[in-house]
Amino acid sequence: MISKLNLVRMSKKERAKRVQKMLDNYFPEPPIPLQHSDPFTLLVAVVLSARCTDARVNQITPKLFQLAKTAEEFAKLDPKEVQAIIRPCGLSPQKSKNLVALSQILVQEHSGKVPDTFEALEALPGVGHKTASVVMTQAFNMPAFPVDTHIHRLAKRWGFSTGKNVKKTEEDLKELFPKKTWGKIHLQMIHYARTYCPARGHDIDHCPICSAIASGKA
Repeated sequence: MISKLNLVRMSKKERAKRVQKMLDNYFPEPPIPLQHSDPFTLLVAVVLSARCTDARVNQITPKLFQLAKTAEEFAKLDPKEVQAIIRPCGLSPQKSKNLVALSQILVQEHSGKVPDTFEALEALPGVGHKTASVVMTQAFNMPAFPVDTHIHRLAKRWGFSTGKNVKKTEEDLKELFPKKTWGKIHLQMIHYARTYCPARGHDIDHCPICSAIASGKA
C-alpha cells in the first residue's frame, strides 16, 4: 500500500537521482509502446489510446492504417468507416469523428503535417495536453513529460508528488528531473509500472524501487 511506504529520509532531488539510476539499469533503452511510422500515425495511435491499452491499440492500428495512413487520406473518410475498425478501443464514435476532423484541419492549416508546437497540437479535436506531450517528445524529441495513470501512481509511491491530478504531478516531476531526460524517464516509468509496480496487487517486497526506497537501499 502507498501509505505504508516508509520513505528514507533524503531530499526529493537525491531520491530522484537514485531512482533514475535504477530506471537506467532496468530499462536503459525503453521502447515506445505505441507502434507507428511517422508523427501522424503516432498521433492517431495516441488518440486511440485514451482509456484503452497500448496493446489493444497496436492490434487495431495495422488494419486502420490499411484504410488510411496519412492526414490527406483520413480527411476523406466517413467517420463511420473509422468507427467500424476502432470500436474495440472504446469511445469509438467520438474518436472516429476526432480523427477525421483533426486530419481535415491538418490538411487545411498545416499542409497535412503534424505541427510541432503544443499550441497547435492542443487545438486539434481530441488532442489534450497529455496527447500533445507524447507527440512532442516521441515524434519531435522536444522536452515534454507526459503523465498517465502509471506515472501518476509511481510519482506518489516514490514520494515525488502529492498532486491530486496529473497536471500537478507533471509540474513536480519536471522540477526533479533534468529537462533533457524527461522523455526517456516518462517511458522508463511506464515500463517499470507495468512490469514491477501495478495498481492492484502491488507487493513492495517484489518491487525493486519501492522496496529499495523503503529500506534506504536505493
